[in-house]
Amino acid sequence: MADVTVGIDIGTTSVKAVAVKADGSIVDRVRVPHPLRVPAPDRLEHDAGRAWRQGPRRALRALGRLDPVAVAMSTMVPSLTAVDRSGLPRTPGLLYGDARGRSGGFDRRPDSDEGEVLGFLSWTAAEAPGAAGYWPAPAVANRALGGRGFIDVGTAFTSMPLFGANGWDADLCEKCGALPSQLPPVEMMGTVAGRVTGSDVALAAGCVDGMCEQLVSGADSVGDVLVICGTTLITWIVTDTQPDVPGLWTIPQGPPWSVGGPSNAGGLFVGWASRLLGRPAAGETVRPDDVPIWAPYVRGERVPLHDPSRRAELRGLNLTHGPAAVQRAAWEASGFVVRHVIDLAGAPTRRIVATGGGTRVDGWMRALADCTGLPVHVAAEPEGAAMGAAWLARMAVGLESGLEGAKAWARTGRVVDPDPAWVEGAAVRYKLFRALT
Repeated sequence: MADVTVGIDIGTTSVKAVAVKADGSIVDRVRVPHPLRVPAPDRLEHDAGRAWRQGPRRALRALGRLDPVAVAMSTMVPSLTAVDRSGLPRTPGLLYGDARGRSGGFDRRPDSDEGEVLGFLSWTAAEAPGAAGYWPAPAVANRALGGRGFIDVGTAFTSMPLFGANGWDADLCEKCGALPSQLPPVEMMGTVAGRVTGSDVALAAGCVDGMCEQLVSGADSVGDVLVICGTTLITWIVTDTQPDVPGLWTIPQGPPWSVGGPSNAGGLFVGWASRLLGRPAAGETVRPDDVPIWAPYVRGERVPLHDPSRRAELRGLNLTHGPAAVQRAAWEASGFVVRHVIDLAGAPTRRIVATGGGTRVDGWMRALADCTGLPVHVAAEPEGAAMGAAWLARMAVGLESGLEGAKAWARTGRVVDPDPAWVEGAAVRYKLFRALT
């Protein structure tokens, strides 16, 4: 199928892959789940062989019958593992926020993830000295698919200061116990960097999951708020004024600019709360004025608090509350985090564009609207990161001329408006949430 490309997204709990036609319609999709390992409260890792190597292979095999012209990868960041000469992982696949990112004694800004990869590299190099390579997830996946372990420039720049305008920093590598040659080569996103083994299918350089989501979200006008409801909750507010807000991140591309960042109050927390609670009782009702309040920090918080030591709390429980009320409280806590970022940014907002797997959870989307007071435009396709990677694959083989056209793939599946019956109670709880957190 000459106009079909495949995007593969390595996420925290699964590999998602989509085969997409030129008009943005998905021909086929597949999800390959993998376990998230939490060996201690401050650790987060994958079996990198299973999640980063086998998962993408299985996903592409499932879609390979469509004979795509190109494939590109999207992944969460940061991540790291040691690999042997065959590209096989030999250490745990370290993930964002893992305490081993504070290894090596490097100074880190408290309001930034910058420098986390230095800690990952220090720990991994000490665990597997002399490894053939120290690679993030996309390098492992690209080696598995095409025999060459490379990453895209977007992923590389999330490794700052280890990576900069002159490539991998040799002095910092030495301090971490590694060599620049043990880190993967870097390719420009949307370019051909190899071929899928045994085929003529182009293997293209993709990009970070958040950017791929943005590409195809349609959230590019001033006042749009992109909320990625994945395992990580990511909020980006589009503004025409360059922001400088303590605690928030700014994407330095403007105007317009995007301000916000990642939070741990996404699916990692919401899913944990759901498993903890079990199924609500039949007929259980929840009153809009009587919901408890979660502090959703089961593993600390990133934006805007930047405090890895925080833990979850539940306040205001009484004997009338059942699982449904506590579940609603979990969804509201996620919405309150988004509202907090909006309040801190101080920029005008008009709507939320929601993407990611969490958009399938109707209660989460309704709470997001009620807690922010904004209409939520829910993406028709939840696999935004994989779709963005598929667009970059099209660019690589000359089917598209640049990034700008990707917004033509944006589709709204439904609009969830704030419910007046819930907005007032949510506003009261938001003030209590802010005091609690």
